[in-house]
Amino acid sequence: MDETTPRTMLADRALLRLSGDDVRGFLQGLLTNDVATPAPVWAGLLTPQGKALFDLIVWPDGDDVMLDVEREQADALVRRLGMYRLRRAIDIAAEERLAVHWSLDAPAGIDATRDPRLDALGWRWIAPPALPSDSWRAHRLSLGVAEGVAELGAGDTLWLECNARELNGVSFTKGCYVGQENTARMHHRAKVNRRLVVAPADAADARHRAIYDDLGVMVTLRRVDALGDASIPPWLASALAEDAAPA
Repeated sequence: MDETTPRTMLADRALLRLSGDDVRGFLQGLLTNDVATPAPVWAGLLTPQGKALFDLIVWPDGDDVMLDVEREQADALVRRLGMYRLRRAIDIAAEERLAVHWSLDAPAGIDATRDPRLDALGWRWIAPPALPSDSWRAHRLSLGVAEGVAELGAGDTLWLECNARELNGVSFTKGCYVGQENTARMHHRAKVNRRLVVAPADAADARHRAIYDDLGVMVTLRRVDALGDASIPPWLASALAEDAAPA
């Protein structure tokens, strides 16, 4: 690798590999999205009350499944999954030989896929480690997409307040999962009173989750009737308009 090598690796992401006894069935009963599909999906692991603990991208890999997760939370996620595994013959381990990569444009000659949350986020793929990207976070936040514990909170934010419905992070047809009852109730009542949004940085905002001084923005949780100076990307504007429409 040299200065001409594209900087594509997401250094803040890690991969976990699950192998063994029906790993898809195991995850299907835990995560918010349908992991039986052949394509990667974005999903959450929630509290029983429907609040986000971890968000992750699930990648099918033959009989195995790989989880594209926040690097700093990988060990905590392994412990949480281990609690649910009980005596099932499932191995959960870090996949050190591979890394998560990203590019705004489709990479030539690489088996990449659109980010399952939003096409505008670009392309994602798994490959051996390379040079780290220095533009992913700014691009993601410019589209109003929050991720990770610092932005979503750890058991603090309801999954639909994380814009999971609009970003393809939840299935309402796949059956039960942890936190399903409250999540389904909010959806069917069309009642999401607060949203995680990106706004100009302001440390005085009591509900801010993460501030990025280098970008001049923060991620904050606001009531939908008091979004103020928050950035409202088209995908969120459509959702807010639909929620506000008369029943």
